[in-house]
Amino acid sequence: MNSILSTALSQYGVKEISGAKDHPQIINYFTSMGFNKTKFKDETAWCSAFANWVAKQAGYERTNKLTARSWLTVGESTEKPQTGDVVVLWRESPNSWKGHVGFLVKQSKRYVYLLGGNQGNSVSIKAYPKNRVLDYRKLRKDG
Repeated sequence: MNSILSTALSQYGVKEISGAKDHPQIINYFTSMGFNKTKFKDETAWCSAFANWVAKQAGYERTNKLTARSWLTVGESTEKPQTGDVVVLWRESPNSWKGHVGFLVKQSKRYVYLLGGNQGNSVSIKAYPKNRVLDYRKLRKDG
């Protein structure tokens, strides 16, 4: 198993706390990127913060941005994605600025299975239709 996937799996099950309290590890995903913790709640969209945290911990390049589509600018596009590669999806419409990002676990004919943050308000593995994939990205080691 590659270091990106094992790092992401170490967070499996981290879940938002409903109400006024915030899960400290979700807030850590933001603060590890240099963001002020007072500006974020665990209900803030955090899929990209999670992906940045994982990439940083595993020693890979990252975006340091909170938008999922920012991941279209790092690494190399690949037509033969492998386990642990970044998958960027569109949300609402392909032309929207909104998206989702996660790490490829496996794929079937119609679905990609992503390990990501903010999937059902937690770090989990979830299936997404392949027709929502904007790109598969192979990250480079940092430095």
